[in-house]
Amino acid sequence: MPATASPNRAGARHGGLAGRGGEALTEAMRITKHEHACLRLELEDRLLIIDPGGYTLPLEDLHGLTAVVLTHEHPDHWTPEHLAHLRRHSPDVPVYAPAGVAAAGADVIVVEPGDTVTAGPFTMSFHGGRHAVIHESIPVVDNVGVLVNDSFYYPGDSYTLPKHADIQLLAAPVGAPWLKIGDAMDFVLAAKPHRSFATHDMTLSRIGLDMHRARLKWATEQHGGEFVALDPGDSVEM
Repeated sequence: MPATASPNRAGARHGGLAGRGGEALTEAMRITKHEHACLRLELEDRLLIIDPGGYTLPLEDLHGLTAVVLTHEHPDHWTPEHLAHLRRHSPDVPVYAPAGVAAAGADVIVVEPGDTVTAGPFTMSFHGGRHAVIHESIPVVDNVGVLVNDSFYYPGDSYTLPKHADIQLLAAPVGAPWLKIGDAMDFVLAAKPHRSFATHDMTLSRIGLDMHRARLKWATEQHGGEFVALDPGDSVEM
């Protein structure tokens, strides 16, 4: 694996799309929601895939695949089948994940909270460290949230936020065994994103999804943000 694929444990920030340093944007980043928690980020003809899990249909059009992020070991966020499919297309693609995913048998580059990596046009910093508590009887596993180019944030299965980030677009979990909608609203209120959309939603009925989206919409709007309702296959640009 090339040296640029290794995590930078100094935690240094790099400039990126819509960075807080005021860099000029040269091209829009497109974010596509797939089923459940899977996300697709496209920039400069390069592709970043996040959390292709058991509720996600097989991914197509993988041209330019540059990196994969798995936030934690639960099977709704990654499966060996999805990972094998991605590597058949791009055998050398770096896959970043916390230690729990490596312990589950995946060949990954282990990242920890505070690490920063760069792959093509994507600079990713990792945050948090632990999955949200489901119940005291269920072990708490490793989890990392990922901030991409200082502008797009996805927390995995947690309410962790990066410090001092100006979040342009937030992917906010909306339905899960560990999630109460009031806590999810507080998470969005604390994040103060310019825009947000709901993810991690396959545990909800359509009625429940619409209800919870309305709550996240309210929370986003309290600080002047905009909520975007994305179904699988829908995209937003930033």
